[in-house]
Amino acid sequence: MTYVFSVPMRTRFRGITVREGVLLRGDAGWGEWSPFLEYDDHVARPWLACAREAADVGWPEPLRDAVPVNVTVPATDPERAHAIVRAGGCRTAKVKVAERGQVLADDLARVEAVRDALGPDGLVRVDANGAWDVDEAVRAIGAIDRAAGGLEYVEQPVASVEDLARVRRRVDVPVAADESIRRAEDPYRVRDLEAADVAVLKVQPLGGVRACLRIAEDIGLPVVVSSALETSVGIAAGVALAAALPELHHACGLATVQLLTDDVATDPLLPVDGMLPVVRPEVDAAALTRLGADADRVRHWERRLAAVEEERP
Repeated sequence: MTYVFSVPMRTRFRGITVREGVLLRGDAGWGEWSPFLEYDDHVARPWLACAREAADVGWPEPLRDAVPVNVTVPATDPERAHAIVRAGGCRTAKVKVAERGQVLADDLARVEAVRDALGPDGLVRVDANGAWDVDEAVRAIGAIDRAAGGLEYVEQPVASVEDLARVRRRVDVPVAADESIRRAEDPYRVRDLEAADVAVLKVQPLGGVRACLRIAEDIGLPVVVSSALETSVGIAAGVALAAALPELHHACGLATVQLLTDDVATDPLLPVDGMLPVVRPEVDAAALTRLGADADRVRHWERRLAAVEEERP
């Protein structure tokens, strides 16, 4: 069984205002396949492997019954950023920076607002999505670290693994690798070049919970499990990974259902006191009707799914 969903977002994030994807039903339950629209069939293939694992096989036994999470703050104005953090109920915030069309002053104001909302004891991390060059990153990280009153880490400040290693050697703030792992032909170059202090793993882009557990073991870095902006069905796979990791030192970036205006689950995976429970949410039949994509989008996703299925090894 397949179902194409379309969920409006509360705030533009990653350049989109509507999140679309496919829910797949199998013997083990529901899985989510929601590669972003610009991704080609080859890139979307591991996303489908993750959905098939969830639907057909299930996940390893958890080692914990809840996982800590951060609130995610889009590249919005300071007032909105402050409100998002206050409403999020988390003690760690990940703030988007280096947004196209904005300047460093916008980032500083947003981060200062987040620090004010969290108070002195909360943790602030920022994500640049590889937008800076090395010198820009060094300057920006120093300024943002001061504005934040200390950063937990900076995620993917530059695009390439080689530049990531250069930045790491020039700043005092820990560096996390995201795209350098999930988009790389060889994710272990981050390890080999000592380019990061933290590995950010996302279950859909990396092919599922078991695939991520292998990477985490091989790469030998502390892991932060992050979302790809999924519904609760997809977030549950990330929670399953975080719950199965032998060690979990950092809050995970899995509290993103609150960026959506609605959800497909009866009880959406939303944080309570900064934690997400390790559960498999039930899909709400009424939500499947309410959030169904229109006919043109259904045909688009059906064609896309068929093409990726044909490419599977």
